Amino acid sequence: MNPTSTASSPKSSPSPAPSTLPHRPLRSSDSPKDAPIPDDDHGADLPMNMSASVMLTNLPRDATQALADVETIDSGKVTVRFQPLPSAPILKNRVFKVSASQKFETVVKFLRKKLDCKETDSVFCYVNSVFAPGLDEGVGGLWRCFKTDDQLIVAYSMTPAFG
Repeated sequence: MNPTSTASSPKSSPSPAPSTLPHRPLRSSDSPKDAPIPDDDHGADLPMNMSASVMLTNLPRDATQALADVETIDSGKVTVRFQPLPSAPILKNRVFKVSASQKFETVVKFLRKKLDCKETDSVFCYVNSVFAPGLDEGVGGLWRCFKTDDQLIVAYSMTPAFG
């Protein structure tokens, strides 16, 4: 046999050239059925279980003080000024005090009572003539965020006033 001969024999056949791809997926015919999917390398994993995690036994001093301050913020009373919009009935007295811990729903119920509204009548309330707060909003929070001259201005109308 000639050493330069290209005749194929099992012992003298050249091996295939290595692939230049970093990873060459197996063809579906090459992989065994139900083979597990290999895990990706995501870096170092910390060997820590849930019981080894840190739990706070008490709040830090600053957090405790902040929670105490929040509780005292809504303990007083705030001033609410009712401002009628066009075509709304005018109240004799427009300024009232309400507990800061109450919900805005209390303000609306109080206004409905003062206006002598029927159950079928609608009353639309707007803070600073800008937005209608949710009935579950705290009066103290609304007052802190939107007060004008230390009063929460609540504009009211019997028909929708703002779009």
